[in-house]
Amino acid sequence: MSDQPFDFNEALKQLQAGKDLTGKDGILMPLIKQLTEAAITADLDHHLDSNDEPNRKNGKGSKTIKTGSGSFELNAPRDRAGTFEPQLIKKNQTQLTPEVDRKIFSLFSHGMSYRDIKYHIHDMYGIEVATGTITAITDQLIPELEAWKQRPLNSVYPIGWMDAVHYKVREESLVWTPILWIS
Repeated sequence: MSDQPFDFNEALKQLQAGKDLTGKDGILMPLIKQLTEAAITADLDHHLDSNDEPNRKNGKGSKTIKTGSGSFELNAPRDRAGTFEPQLIKKNQTQLTPEVDRKIFSLFSHGMSYRDIKYHIHDMYGIEVATGTITAITDQLIPELEAWKQRPLNSVYPIGWMDAVHYKVREESLVWTPILWIS
């Protein structure tokens, strides 16, 4: 990823040339990166202005951010006192939105293995997800599953059962299908 400003005309040319809009190396990734960095920089400026204690900017830290459109290298600004906590992407957060988490939940709930989940996430978003990350995400479901297992059950559940016989009848060169209900 380059630190150049997003060029709308170049993006339009790439789109017309058939390049993907989203995904790994998608056309929109530089714009998402630029907007995210601008929002965090503005957040730091507001933090420094509203803080009474002496503090100032102290360079930038780099981390890889995963999004539903792919991943990018974020250069997040820091402050000298270390009191700045960005609102958009918190410290130690590596995902811009919970979209990837929701997709992992969905794939896991459909019975997919961790290997298949990793493959599908890489195929859809172009990002590598570690098995430990998938485990951490799916482990959030365990308390809900345990609560569901421990829920109180009703003493009586009504059950209705129906069965039918289906056959064709030929009568005077007409074929019709009566259904006999048996319950």
